[in-house]
Amino acid sequence: MLLCALLATGLMVADLHSRRMEAVRAQLSTLVAPIQWLVSLPSDALNWGALVLSDQQALVEENRRLREQILTLSHRVQRMASLTAENVRLRELLLATRERDIPYITAELLSLDADPFTHQMVIDRGHRDGVYVGQPVMDASGLVGQVTAVSAYAGRVLLLADASHALPVQVNRNGLRFIVQGSGNYQALNVLHVPDTADIREGDLLVTSGLAGRFPAGYPVARVAEVVHDPGQPFARVTAVPVAQLQRSRHFLLLFPPEPHPVPGRGGWSRHLSPTALEAALEVAGLIEKEA
Repeated sequence: MLLCALLATGLMVADLHSRRMEAVRAQLSTLVAPIQWLVSLPSDALNWGALVLSDQQALVEENRRLREQILTLSHRVQRMASLTAENVRLRELLLATRERDIPYITAELLSLDADPFTHQMVIDRGHRDGVYVGQPVMDASGLVGQVTAVSAYAGRVLLLADASHALPVQVNRNGLRFIVQGSGNYQALNVLHVPDTADIREGDLLVTSGLAGRFPAGYPVARVAEVVHDPGQPFARVTAVPVAQLQRSRHFLLLFPPEPHPVPGRGGWSRHLSPTALEAALEVAGLIEKEA
């Protein structure tokens, strides 16, 4: 046990002071990828067993609810298609340039970090899929975080809620720009350095501003939950709730820069998704309300 403790301490010190350990960590991540896959097998088997043993009446009821939901979403899609076409016509009238498509690939959750003081996860995409450090990660609701480490078959993602994560955002209603930082709580993000007189309200949608070039502009990040004005203080205390389902989502999108070169993918999973198309999809899901 003492030998293992000394070895672990030595590895941590080497990782802290040497960048060469990144390659070693990537190789070790590749070695443990089959173990992560085996660990996920029991939960997959339980889900399969639950599906097989489900009561027929429950399946019939679920099927009925899904049919109703499909009808509702179909109506919203038809409405959104009309709005999208109108937006295209207005852009052409204004001689505006067409937004470039954002390439992406899909990914699935492998494991979550067991440390309660960090908010990270491991996904099943790595170097062979073109994943890179700093790549934005999204779920069906909004921005989840960014890739911080990559091996051949897996990638580690730092979530928005982690206290070490920060990104530039803007208020969708009026374009004011701020910095959002994680608080260590999945349900709370801190909006930093908000002047006491700034026009920011509860319910405002915060989207990526595109500054710093890491996150594409216009993707939903959080909604303002609380604005507290302290008398005599130059800054207000603003708290926001992430739009993404950080504790529930299992499937994600990894966005690539909008460049013309092909994006690597497995089995035809690569697609192209424009910010307008994603906004339409989120509107269909009822996750983004049109700002007045």
